[in-house]
Amino acid sequence: MAEKVLMPKLGAQMEEGTIVSWLVQIGESIEEGDPLVEVQTDKITMEIEAEVDGILLKTLYEPDSVVAVQQPIAIIGEEGEAIEEVEEPAVNEQKTADRKGGTEDNESKTEVFIEKSSTDNSEEGKVRRTPAARKFALDKEVNLNNVTGTGPLGRIQKDDVLFYLQEHVKKMTPLAKKIAEDQQINTADIQGTGVYGKIHKKDLLRSLPKQEEQNKEEMKRIPFKGMRKVIADRISESAYTSPHVTLHSEVDMTNVVDLRKQLLPVIEEDEGVRISFNDILLKATAVALKKNPGINIQLTDNEIVYHSQINLGMAVAVKDGLVVPVLQDVDQKGLATITQETKAIGRKARDGKLSHDDFIGSTFTVSNLGMYAVDGFTPIINSPNAAILGVGRIQKKPVVIEDDFLIRSMMSLSLSFDHRIIDGAPAAQFLTDLKDLLEKPFKLMV
Repeated sequence: MAEKVLMPKLGAQMEEGTIVSWLVQIGESIEEGDPLVEVQTDKITMEIEAEVDGILLKTLYEPDSVVAVQQPIAIIGEEGEAIEEVEEPAVNEQKTADRKGGTEDNESKTEVFIEKSSTDNSEEGKVRRTPAARKFALDKEVNLNNVTGTGPLGRIQKDDVLFYLQEHVKKMTPLAKKIAEDQQINTADIQGTGVYGKIHKKDLLRSLPKQEEQNKEEMKRIPFKGMRKVIADRISESAYTSPHVTLHSEVDMTNVVDLRKQLLPVIEEDEGVRISFNDILLKATAVALKKNPGINIQLTDNEIVYHSQINLGMAVAVKDGLVVPVLQDVDQKGLATITQETKAIGRKARDGKLSHDDFIGSTFTVSNLGMYAVDGFTPIINSPNAAILGVGRIQKKPVVIEDDFLIRSMMSLSLSFDHRIIDGAPAAQFLTDLKDLLEKPFKLMV
């Protein structure tokens, strides 16, 4: 009996998902656990696996279509089986741009890709490919180890195999080859007029106007969607909804620099990770929030919620955007544990392996640009938090201490807060307490 595939609910707040791409073609067989479709939420893109064996009889939506959760998106059954009529939904007019050679442009896709363990290709000799790519490669006797995949995490798609064949089989005259190299012409779509489709000079010259127009369009037009659009929407909502006020303070980090030097070999020997200034800063922030619970709040449905937990969002730059995974209960953890967790979550973010749970529950956010040549900046609040801390670089400066000029390691802090629910005095007290903890870091051990 045919089974309907439903748009899954991947998180408590998810109301709809976007079909990114189908990984199986209509008419192809699929087994339980095989990846069927890529679905994008507002934070992640995840491969959804088939829950039954069978044949993909029908897909109800095209890529880029937005579908409400628990709505049918495809039908799987037996070959030749009659299926119940399902109303064909309207298709989103926005289509996925073609990459060179007519394949899907995965560079314009999202953000953070999640792979389930059942589709992991870390095993030696295993090649990530869709069922359609596998069948096409077998028919054309192509070794998939030689093909470059353009799908999520390098998955090989049917078009990648076709592109490989076009690039390696198509023949050109020496003059045509030189022109193609000099003019950077993509020959994948050019049909040669010579014997067996050999490309001649005239074939290339005929394609130049079209090629130049395509290049011009590619240079000027980038789809505003995926992670970039989600970030834009959230930043705009926060900036336009919450009246932002930002307080700035300069902190003497000399003692933190000394503390890190002492802790580096100890934590590295015991835990195998190197403690960073950001790890110490996160711990100090959590302690300061515990002393100032009026900062660890949010506004929800005309109520001010005081959080009992101190969960810190940590802004991490990834390709084409920014993600904010969350460290839980930071005030209750030591520096070694915090160091382990920040390294692990940062690695997951860069590898595209963050899960939905990694984004849940932040009560305050820290955005650290200290690794760049940035002295200070004014961060925008990460909703629904009521405040965010911006951190600049540490640099040595001459400072007056008790009428003496001394060279000290100084750093800028910027606290942006929602002035609807946080007044200037409590915010200033939090920043003062944080400054005191960083200038006297031995208090973190108490």
